[in-house]
Amino acid sequence: MKKRDKIIYWITTILVGGMMIMSGVMYLTKNPEVVKGFQTLGLPMFLIDILGIAKLLGGITLLIPVPAIERVKEWAYAGIAFVFIGATWTHIATGTPFFGPLVLLTILGVSYWFRERLKAV
Repeated sequence: MKKRDKIIYWITTILVGGMMIMSGVMYLTKNPEVVKGFQTLGLPMFLIDILGIAKLLGGITLLIPVPAIERVKEWAYAGIAFVFIGATWTHIATGTPFFGPLVLLTILGVSYWFRERLKAV
């Protein structure tokens, strides 16, 4: 049971952490698709840098297997959840596809659930 939980935890954590890092890099390099998406949604351009830094740091924090930063991981999970909830809500409000951030929010929840299970053992 514990081995299965570790495998599920790491698969989901790597998926979300990797996606956040890739997304953060795309935001910080001002990828044309990111800029176009923000323009389409009517979002201010300064959010690209703020979200890029937050996504990059959050993704890295999730992937670092150091017990000393467990409190920071809690904040990273919360911050990433806020990003996915905000993205889902923004896409629903603007009538654009919202399935992606909702799926990632679910995967994040699975990662967090199994992280807590492993801590309890």
